[in-house]
Amino acid sequence: MIKVNDSARDQVLKLIATEAHPANAFIRVGVKGGGCSGLMYELEFDTEVKEGDQVFEDNGTKVVVDKKSFLYLVGTELEYSGGLNGKGFVFVNPNANRTCGCGESFSI
Repeated sequence: MIKVNDSARDQVLKLIATEAHPANAFIRVGVKGGGCSGLMYELEFDTEVKEGDQVFEDNGTKVVVDKKSFLYLVGTELEYSGGLNGKGFVFVNPNANRTCGCGESFSI
């Protein structure tokens, strides 16, 4: 399961409303090769669940993950940081052995 904390939920709802995403939009979370640590997180809005996707709802937010990415993301919590040192979504991944300085890539 992927958890969504309150600040991430609030930001997702705000983006859906202000960027004119359809009411049935959800966040799709994934992993792809790349970045300075080997794997990079992907986060986007989507409206179509594909075959093999894992579908979760946490804290009022629908999250969809493809089957391959799910293996790397089990137990991850999605947070949102809006402080002075940075602004954006943050993945707190208990499976990551190492992360890069910017937090956008990791290795297992």
